Amino acid sequence: MTITDINQLDLNGTYTYADYLKWQFDETIELIKGRVYQMFPTPLRCHQDISREIVHPIFNYFYKKPFRVYHAPFDVRFPVNGEEGEDAIYTVVQPDICVICDLEKLDEKGCLGSPDMIVEILSPSTAKKDTNEKYNLYESAGVREYWIVFPKERFIMVHLLNDKGVYELIGNFEPNADTPTIKVNIFPDLELIMEDIFSI
Repeated sequence: MTITDINQLDLNGTYTYADYLKWQFDETIELIKGRVYQMFPTPLRCHQDISREIVHPIFNYFYKKPFRVYHAPFDVRFPVNGEEGEDAIYTVVQPDICVICDLEKLDEKGCLGSPDMIVEILSPSTAKKDTNEKYNLYESAGVREYWIVFPKERFIMVHLLNDKGVYELIGNFEPNADTPTIKVNIFPDLELIMEDIFSI
């Protein structure tokens, strides 16, 4: 059966990436362990401003280097136990920003495997998912650095994967005289200006 309306889905059901590719509705969704998560509403302007101010310095840093930076919409698929078939993948997400160092993970559909860094910018509708389900997903998948940006509160929570595969909280960073910049830990010479990020 062709799915042209999200209401045709059983939102309590379990789906694969193969199912995801067949859906023909306008709503943007993510799959986490086979479960459907709707991404709504359209991000606010401040969300887009923050995304731009984070992406630009990272993109400039990687210019003509063998790394890639992407922002949503961009599919990141997480295979289980190395299984790469579309019907064996149950998780596909669209991080706000991701950095990929291993270009072998890239194909025409997006990224197959874990990015090295992911940034999620919270909105009221995504806060629980980004701080719980996605936190656990990114940690278990081996995403080396995970930033969660809180636009309203004006701070960034930075997590770094330790050698045991567990996230450690590096800190909560906000723009002030003590923290004029924020460092990308996996690229120590890459720093972003905090006031620029939150100049909204």
